[in-house]
Amino acid sequence: MMRARHFVAAVTVLAVAFGLTACGADAPSGTSGAPATPPLSEVTPLGDPLEWEGPSTAVAASAAIDPIVDGAQVLPVTVTDSQGTSVTVADASRILTLDIYGSLSRIVFELGLGASVVARDTSSGFAEAAALPVVTENGHDLNAEAILEAAPTVILTDTSLGPWDTILQLRDAGIPVVVVDSHRSLESVGSLIGQVGTALGVPERAEALAARSDAAVAEKIAQIAAVAPADPEQRLRMMFLYVRGQSGVYYLFGEESGADSLIRALGGVDVAGEIGWKGMRPVTDEALVDANPDLLIMMTKGLESVGGVDGLVDHLPAIAQTDAGRNRRVVDMSDTTVLSFGPASAEVLDALAVAVYAPGATG
Repeated sequence: MMRARHFVAAVTVLAVAFGLTACGADAPSGTSGAPATPPLSEVTPLGDPLEWEGPSTAVAASAAIDPIVDGAQVLPVTVTDSQGTSVTVADASRILTLDIYGSLSRIVFELGLGASVVARDTSSGFAEAAALPVVTENGHDLNAEAILEAAPTVILTDTSLGPWDTILQLRDAGIPVVVVDSHRSLESVGSLIGQVGTALGVPERAEALAARSDAAVAEKIAQIAAVAPADPEQRLRMMFLYVRGQSGVYYLFGEESGADSLIRALGGVDVAGEIGWKGMRPVTDEALVDANPDLLIMMTKGLESVGGVDGLVDHLPAIAQTDAGRNRRVVDMSDTTVLSFGPASAEVLDALAVAVYAPGATG
């Protein structure tokens, strides 16, 4: 099966050129001061989610780090990273993890190696990492000088931050750089954890963390299934829309984008996949009208960039011809959280499920 490596590279280009950097740093859920969405177990879902009119915002709860410490760290290790580069990691006493969602930092902390992390990217704002110096600027641009000042002995990253020349510069400086797979989905969480744990010499811990994370996601999916319509014909038709109004960027995320796995987990119908939309492509009026979603999922900064739901309809008038547009059913979530697909995926799903099935509880 084709994986979305090329697609993610395209997402990276868009995010860096038009999106997250242009909008500024978006504080991760649970750290911005906004109250977390109440848990699904404590709200009363709507009898029919199609009865709801209006937008809702999902804010994932900021779960405390629960590090796994059983299993000795064994170094050096030599790994072949996702780009086919052989990298030897002999010293993990000063770790730096860099990605657009902060997932890699979270994984390292959950693997019991948080004390060795020397700096962070903008998105790694969870409480345990918040005091670390930031080595990204203008949102998500890598700052080579700040990185070198942090003196990491190993760097783990993907292709979601740039400029890429900075990564090459760090390698030229003699720092081992391990590039993990940038593809993100609920199904890839365990693999991502495994790549990080292997590179840092704690594969046993990674196996345990992957099992714990996958179990939490499976439990959450079962809980969501209990409140989602049981009849497939009644399931909400959902679409993930990526928007950067100031740059005129309007993309529909389809199959193999990661958004499709999120929609399925929420008990929805991925209408982009239904119309054969693969990866990420510029949205068209025809695609919007043909898909006719009941609900749109968006990044918070993206929705803000067009002036909210009213502005979204002004920028994309075809949305007004969909059930989502007519009923203003738009669920937004932090840019750095909604597609992060890391150890906190269950919390992300929980908040989104409340926003979809009990939107009145989101404030």
